[in-house]
Amino acid sequence: MRAVLQRVTQAGVRVDNEKIAQIGAGLLILLGVEQGDDHKAADYLAEKIASLRIFEDEAGKMNLSVSDIAGELLVVSQFTLLADCRKGRRPGFSQAALPDMAEPLCDYFVEQLRKMELLVQTGRFQADMAVDLVNDGPVTIMLDSQRKF
Repeated sequence: MRAVLQRVTQAGVRVDNEKIAQIGAGLLILLGVEQGDDHKAADYLAEKIASLRIFEDEAGKMNLSVSDIAGELLVVSQFTLLADCRKGRRPGFSQAALPDMAEPLCDYFVEQLRKMELLVQTGRFQADMAVDLVNDGPVTIMLDSQRKF
């Protein structure tokens, strides 16, 4: 699984011009599911994201996690994170998991975050979404469950 984390002061998702999710300070998480990913990959990313110290403390140092600040999370499924652009000019998506595998794993990932008592909202799987955000910092971090060591 791949995740792009963006520290935000606010973020939201619209589908067909209807606001379906909105958060305040916290993290926008763009999540891509790769073929072969499983619950172990989702558990790893959820734990890492919940405890990653990327919010500033009173001294201005990145020393607090989204859990520490009681931040909100907005999870948006995005298969394009698995784009392979090594050959040619059109990205290939053969490593992205098919929807029937990706959607349940995205749902599981969200549920793991909620079990950590985090406030989580989501986009709509396979929808054409418009994502609004105000990047705080800016701080943008990429995580990959296959590159954890």
